[in-house]
Amino acid sequence: MSRDNAAPSDPEIFSAIITPHRSLSSTGFLILMLSIGGLSFVSGVLFLMLGAWPVFGFLGLDVLLIYWAFRINYRAARAYEEVIVTATELTVRKVSHHGGVREWTLNPVWVQLERIVHEEFGIERLFLVSRGRRLSIAAALGPDEKASFAHALTAALGEAKRGPTRTVFE
Repeated sequence: MSRDNAAPSDPEIFSAIITPHRSLSSTGFLILMLSIGGLSFVSGVLFLMLGAWPVFGFLGLDVLLIYWAFRINYRAARAYEEVIVTATELTVRKVSHHGGVREWTLNPVWVQLERIVHEEFGIERLFLVSRGRRLSIAAALGPDEKASFAHALTAALGEAKRGPTRTVFE
């Protein structure tokens, strides 16, 4: 049974999707590759005119290797991590860049958030700890983002531990 056609579940207290950061947009990538390609071509022609014709091929190879490295980097950016907290469960779902899915469902009452903090840089790692097992989360975030995420997740876990509250209408 999938999540879409399942029985109505508890409302979400917290939900986050964490994706790796990539600072170069597709337009920026195109401009960078055109610049590197143009510079390599001009340099290659210059070496070709000086009689060092093998350099021309190696400069073209450099452009192909840089292109290949960026394509691998962008492919790795398709990975993401989803964290959902309800009153009865904490779900962590990690999707790799290949599309492989790993999912953990924990009881939020028994989960603690462990932080590994470097005094100069801030939070380096976050772990969900339950029944003696640790699950690394939010590895793609920077130290400041991890601190903000940890604060929000701690508040959501606290709310889940308090249990559902009743609203009284008068």
